[in-house]
Amino acid sequence: MTDSPPEGPGTEVGRVLGTADATPLQFWTAVHPGSYLQLDDVVVTRRELPDREPVTIAGVVTQVRARHEGAQFDSDVFAIADGTLPAMVQEAAEITTTRVDPEFYVPPSPGAVVYRAEGEARSAALHFDRMERRVPMGIGRDGVPVFLNADFLDGSRGAHVSISGISGVATKTSFATFLLYSVFRSGVLGGDAVNAKALIFNVKGEDLLFLDHPNSRLDGPTTETYAKLGLDAGAFPDVRVYAPPRAGDSSGTPDVSSRLSGVDSFYWTLTEFCADRLLPYVFADADDERQQYTMVVHSVAAHLARYAQPADGGVSVDGVRINSYPDLVDHVVEQLTDDETRSEWAGSAVNMGTVNAFARRLIGSKKDLARLIRGDLATRRPHSVNTSESAQVTVVDLHNLPDRAQRFVVGVTLKTEFERKEKAGTAKPLLFVVLDELNKYAPREGSSPIKEVLLDIAERGRSLGVILIGAQQTASEVERRIVTNSAIRVVGRLDPAEASRPEYGFLPAAQRQRALLAKPGTMFVNQPDIPVPLCLDFPFPAWATRVSEAGAAPSGTLRSITQAADPFAVVGGRAGTLSDDDIPF
Repeated sequence: MTDSPPEGPGTEVGRVLGTADATPLQFWTAVHPGSYLQLDDVVVTRRELPDREPVTIAGVVTQVRARHEGAQFDSDVFAIADGTLPAMVQEAAEITTTRVDPEFYVPPSPGAVVYRAEGEARSAALHFDRMERRVPMGIGRDGVPVFLNADFLDGSRGAHVSISGISGVATKTSFATFLLYSVFRSGVLGGDAVNAKALIFNVKGEDLLFLDHPNSRLDGPTTETYAKLGLDAGAFPDVRVYAPPRAGDSSGTPDVSSRLSGVDSFYWTLTEFCADRLLPYVFADADDERQQYTMVVHSVAAHLARYAQPADGGVSVDGVRINSYPDLVDHVVEQLTDDETRSEWAGSAVNMGTVNAFARRLIGSKKDLARLIRGDLATRRPHSVNTSESAQVTVVDLHNLPDRAQRFVVGVTLKTEFERKEKAGTAKPLLFVVLDELNKYAPREGSSPIKEVLLDIAERGRSLGVILIGAQQTASEVERRIVTNSAIRVVGRLDPAEASRPEYGFLPAAQRQRALLAKPGTMFVNQPDIPVPLCLDFPFPAWATRVSEAGAAPSGTLRSITQAADPFAVVGGRAGTLSDDDIPF
């Protein structure tokens, strides 16, 4: 056997151990004195065979250990440190195989030279050389870019991304927006990038309202990191922001405090609410579907769709003029509690207890949905979220809405966009949907209209060009079919109890432990054509993530600091409004 390396593999760092079993899929390497291997390093070795070409075996370091050879007792460490007992420090690294070329699965020979993979050898070990379209994701532990196979993101061979991690530390939303930026600006979509769209639901603070503003705190090293990834450091060039109208405001003024221009209000007219049968989305909690009153929901929705007539912004139902959502609720409840009209609205088989259960919940929705379902605002004025007629990135702000209203907006918006893509009948242009708190909208147990839409997207969205980028604190609490249909799985900092769940079985034991310590900006990314999840750091956002970072803003876009509704807090030495999900890193 010869120890001559494959052409240009890198620096020699050790030899395959002979005191531990070496298998085609895993082996140990003794590290040369004066050298080192760290977790996530990429290495390569070669096995010579007598009757065929040599086999190159490449892998990633998944564990590292160091010990004294020659020591018998724990206390020997003191004698060895004093020089009175001879011993030798030996480091060894566990290697998990990522590629065998050619695919002839034999173990590496003990004593074979192991090299730190560099250049083309590293790209081959991580299968980057087989990726026709590579999306930059960040920088690996070795300081070299790490890529995502675009075929598993845009629906060519797979689709959807699942991002998990602790709120406030895992930087899930920051990674989701960076991934979008990389997809749109790296050139992997070719000419389709111009028409590709993104729909982002902003659920925490106003951090995502400034994606079109460059980050004033962007420094030179961060700019160099973007350049290393082949990206220009800058803001999203084409962004449109939607926000709900202010409560009690009859003019439809968007309910935002830090951004004054470039924000449109969104709402639904009473006519649209009735004609499009949106009532089920008022009952969008997964627990609602377990109750018998859901049959009343669908009966009432059908009755409104059949008999509600447009009337100067409001509707006319059974000859009664209705101009607001609370009035509509009162009218529905009145008809359901009337013995003469109940069967017409709810059906003859429904008892009064079921009707009362429906009525209680419907009445409870008046306060939450009154500003979203309107009969007093202009119907001709654009008020709907429509990504096909909007900018490349559409941000729908939900942070000022109560939970029921958030569910209603997410459910109806996703339903509308998915139906629009179904009617188009083509996967292009692509639509990327970024949704945080996925476990709230698609919980593992129960059923709801929103969950059904999200399941549709997870199972059929790939063929229609709808790509879900879902983020959640706990993947174990998200509907299994949504998680399993996600070709790309990303993990940031994890809670210890959550890390032990089977949903994270794709992480090697060492990476599960490291996920408990991961700092903001560090992610573990698993993709189908690489056997081991890759650890990477993605750069600090080049776009503003809060009002205090928004630089070079268009005139009038931002309020002055003295006008801002929320005073600035200092986080990590930087001034900015606190975010529940994205701490600067």
